[in-house]
Amino acid sequence: MLNILSFFEEPAVTIDWALVGISVAIAAGIALVLAVLIIVLSKVCKIEEDARIGQVNELLAGANCGGCGYPGCSGFAKALVEGNAELSACGQTSCENVKKIADILGVDAGSGVETVVVVGCIGGDQCNNDYQYVGEKDCLSQNILMGGCKSCKEGCLGDGTCAKACPYGAIKVENGVAHVDVELCRSCGVCIGKCPKSLMKRVPKNAKVYIACSSHCRGKEVMGQCKVGCIACGICAKNCPSGAITMVNNLPVIDYTKCTNCGLCLEKCPRKCIKYIHE
Repeated sequence: MLNILSFFEEPAVTIDWALVGISVAIAAGIALVLAVLIIVLSKVCKIEEDARIGQVNELLAGANCGGCGYPGCSGFAKALVEGNAELSACGQTSCENVKKIADILGVDAGSGVETVVVVGCIGGDQCNNDYQYVGEKDCLSQNILMGGCKSCKEGCLGDGTCAKACPYGAIKVENGVAHVDVELCRSCGVCIGKCPKSLMKRVPKNAKVYIACSSHCRGKEVMGQCKVGCIACGICAKNCPSGAITMVNNLPVIDYTKCTNCGLCLEKCPRKCIKYIHE
């Protein structure tokens, strides 16, 4: 009688251990050859990092705020060494260390003067609106729509993108315009990169005054847009005893290397758009 269980019996398997050993040896040999090739190639193709990157990184402020536009201080250090960035992009590194970095890189250290950021606008609620903006409360978003609602297209939009970005809480929006608390400001530059109107500007920390307007329009046009905008009258330049102020494209520019901090320009300005830095 046929044994049904015989159908389910597996045939005996004979393992050729010699063949297995050869296969394992071949695989191990291939792995060893590949490992050696990887080691050799890594040595041959290795890119040596410029030692100056580490030296510069050690001297930077270490805040990793991103104000320079690079991913942290290490990224900025690499960009500096490769010649893709300027030392002035970092406002937090001490003047002493900036000079040391400049020596390492063989570049000019610049003025070597500590700075703070000011807002080149005092318009805000004093500036007319062309339309009522309804949308995300963000200057970048508002600026997409016809450059924002302000009649002055260089004016602060007042939606506080700079304030939200400031890592030190140094910026507040009051009366529709941004204000910087210079005592809290570290001059990191984060706000400079965020403002769509480029109103955030670095000035010497020891300076007394700054120009709080960025309009390049003629006087009559400015008066139709803003109650406090610069009308390009040039009175500040005419009355500056040290010749530190010049009119450039309908807007006064202060040469802080000549400025004696006398404050006469502020007193003479009929629109009061020259302001004290430390109020």
